[in-house]
Amino acid sequence: MSKASSLRISPAVREKVDKYTAKLYSEVQEFLSECVPEKIQYLSLVLTCDYFVVQDPRTLHAELNIPIPDPPSESEESKMETDKEEKKAPKCGFLKENENIRKIINIVIPEIRALREGCALLITWIHHAIPKIEDGNDFGVSIQEKVLERITAIKTKVETTLTNINKYYQERGDAVAKASKETHVMDYRSLVHDKDENAFVELRLALTEVRNFYIELFDIICKNFEKLTNPKGEEKSPMY
Repeated sequence: MSKASSLRISPAVREKVDKYTAKLYSEVQEFLSECVPEKIQYLSLVLTCDYFVVQDPRTLHAELNIPIPDPPSESEESKMETDKEEKKAPKCGFLKENENIRKIINIVIPEIRALREGCALLITWIHHAIPKIEDGNDFGVSIQEKVLERITAIKTKVETTLTNINKYYQERGDAVAKASKETHVMDYRSLVHDKDENAFVELRLALTEVRNFYIELFDIICKNFEKLTNPKGEEKSPMY
């Protein structure tokens, strides 16, 4: 029994696929012509607001509601040397998060997620625009592959950034826990403030990169739009 030489697809299924394709191309058109330029302008404006323009990093510090113990007297020091019972840390009040950093995170994370979704949309679009494999005339396909490679790299980079931002809470929480337990060690308090300052720098850099990635995506796609949509130059692209 011979194998079928072609894939049989019913007209109803083909119609559904064609509708999805038309919807995909429409979303890409809207993303490139409206969303990306608006995002570039918006993020450039956000980066100049008070949240992201900080002259003195000490203004980012959050008050630590952790009591500072008095220096032990000579008798207490002697008792500490002989007392083998486990020391109990003094009770601390409610240890709040750094509200300043939290507000900045609430701005940055949605923008990273939006860019990631935009990259996923472009990747799907380019994959769909790649023609069937044939001999010769593959220069346009190589351009598609290069652009696809760069967009995938951008998507991976922002996903890594998102993971690193989420690690901030755990690392700061560990530092606060140490500071609340070892209340006599001032370095742990400094470590908490250092975590907040570093987080601000990384968050501002992350938002700057998101804005720059939008610029790069817009530039690379506009420059190679003809080859991306019609790599073999056989017919006019439905994106026009």
